[in-house]
Amino acid sequence: MDLIFGLLSLLILVYSAILHEIAHGFVAERLGDPTARIMGRLTLNPKSHIDPLMSIALPLLLIISGSPIIFGAAKPVPVDPFNLRDGRKDMALVSLAGPATNILLAVAAVILIRVWNFIPIDGGIGAFVEWFLLSVVRLNLLLAIFNLIPIPPLDGSKIFSLILPDKEAAVYLSIGSVGIMIIFFLLLFPIGGFSLGSVISNLLTFSEHLLGL
Repeated sequence: MDLIFGLLSLLILVYSAILHEIAHGFVAERLGDPTARIMGRLTLNPKSHIDPLMSIALPLLLIISGSPIIFGAAKPVPVDPFNLRDGRKDMALVSLAGPATNILLAVAAVILIRVWNFIPIDGGIGAFVEWFLLSVVRLNLLLAIFNLIPIPPLDGSKIFSLILPDKEAAVYLSIGSVGIMIIFFLLLFPIGGFSLGSVISNLLTFSEHLLGL
């Protein structure tokens, strides 16, 4: 049974990440860059989005290990910033679209939970539906919170770069390959009492309280 719930959690996470990426591509197209559509990435077909490591292996490992923080990612949707009408500002909007979509999915699931609680259904079906919807809420909030961390190459870095001068922003955003190692290091090895995992957990709890959970 635990395996079934783990696989369902993985399915929720994968499709939440796919919708996250589709949102990037959709907003980019609205702002002048059709690259995602041309590359066939504005589709719900998982074959176009799944990354074996980040979409399957990593989240499955976190689920099986009982980690309190579960996250993953689909293959990034290609965006050509030279096609965008307003460079960094539009790129920040494209980046914000992904986490915003996850937040909207979480809010929609909370609304469905409220509606479901009015339906007089007892037993396993009711408990399963509530678990499923709560999983949608929590996994989407985790995706939003994680992606809003202002460390390249995460979405939050492109939003944060708006407050930097052009030259400093370019240098800051160029550390993407190093940034992902910094993120994993902070998740695995707390420094001076600072734990990125604890920060994410606290933000998740705060977000759930805001949504009335």
